[in-house]
Amino acid sequence: MRLAVYPGSFDPITNGHIDILEKTSKIFDRIIIAVIHNVTKQALFSLDERVELIRESTGHLDNVEVDCFSGLLADYVRTKSACAIIRGLRTVSDFEYEMHMAMMNKRLVPEVDTLFAMSDSNYIFVSSSAVKEAALLGGDVSSLVPPVVVRGLKEKLCGR
Repeated sequence: MRLAVYPGSFDPITNGHIDILEKTSKIFDRIIIAVIHNVTKQALFSLDERVELIRESTGHLDNVEVDCFSGLLADYVRTKSACAIIRGLRTVSDFEYEMHMAMMNKRLVPEVDTLFAMSDSNYIFVSSSAVKEAALLGGDVSSLVPPVVVRGLKEKLCGR
């Protein structure tokens, strides 16, 4: 069984993430979306809220599941017996950063490869940070995130 791990903070999951998952779910037998708490970022959604938003947003993908982890990604993929790490790319600067991370992961867990998947051109500019900022300022992000995320953003941001 070909198992891949798609790690990230997903705060929140965007249509760009979904696009990457739809493409890669055809390649792998199973994909685990591994949600990590990024200590360098202040999350808008709690870990539990992100997991639920992801589950609802990926319900149409039968071979995708959601999990949480902390610590080193290399250790996590090894414990899951994954053969690949999925990383989405939008820009050249993404590639430079992701290439360094892939090289480090290859050194730490040589049996696992990193697969880079390009976002559809409709989502090249979409990031979780940009979505949160636009939503916070009253922008319509409904074309950038799944409907459940639109509702979640409205609930979170109306109280502010």
